[in-house]
Amino acid sequence: MTAPQFVQVRWDGRDTRIEYQHLAPGRRGRPLLVFLHEGLGSITMWKDFPAQLCDAAGCRGLMLSRWGYGQSSPRPHHERWPVDFMHRQAHAFLPAFFAAIGHDTAADRPWFYGHSDGGSIALLHAAAFPDRVAGIVVAAPHIGVEDVSIRSIEQARDGYVTTDLRSKLARYHADPDSAFWGWNDVWLDPAFRAWNIEAALPAIACPVLAVQGREDEYGTLWQIQGIAAAVRQTELLVLEDCGHSPHRDQPAALKAAVAGFLRRHVGFPGVLTTST
Repeated sequence: MTAPQFVQVRWDGRDTRIEYQHLAPGRRGRPLLVFLHEGLGSITMWKDFPAQLCDAAGCRGLMLSRWGYGQSSPRPHHERWPVDFMHRQAHAFLPAFFAAIGHDTAADRPWFYGHSDGGSIALLHAAAFPDRVAGIVVAAPHIGVEDVSIRSIEQARDGYVTTDLRSKLARYHADPDSAFWGWNDVWLDPAFRAWNIEAALPAIACPVLAVQGREDEYGTLWQIQGIAAAVRQTELLVLEDCGHSPHRDQPAALKAAVAGFLRRHVGFPGVLTTST
């Protein structure tokens, strides 16, 4: 694992300073797995899961904190994310980020592991650039807005105001208000209730592993079932005793499933381990 680095990324009419980190860069010739975090995530909030997964799968890794998160440029407090923010991240930000760090996705097609909002961004990116994505794993992704999602996000808003959630998030974000309110405000915008990406999914050409915990508090199994209905090469994994964060609730089962998925579609031996 290398130390975190920073790169200036020009996208959507702005310059942003983006935090990123390479994992196991010495595994030359092995697939690159790019980690896209959840709506309140960052590089450090992943903790050691990405490194463990890359060891289990025998691949390289790349983590980044998206704009507004971690040590990346914060969102200006007066600015609200637009309803199509995940489309903009998938269509404009990711290509600009790869160009800024000098990674040619045509020559070295990345794989993606996306969690929650990061899973939705991975799906949208794979649909928009089908010849530049080798495969995707999406854990607790969103393809549309459900009532259970809104209820849980409302509860998170109440917790941010009345509990120590803000101080906890400050461990992982230079500006926790930027991270939290950017995510919370757009999800609770009445206009966001119509957000849905099902129509984009059939354009995905790569293999997909869609993962969800049966006790996910932010979405039902309809989310991953909808992916399978639209993308025929989708494999589904439903984890028992698991909520919205499979990498925290069921890390051993998840690592084994992802490593097996990569081996089947890439054909390399891997280093499969079931340690937590």
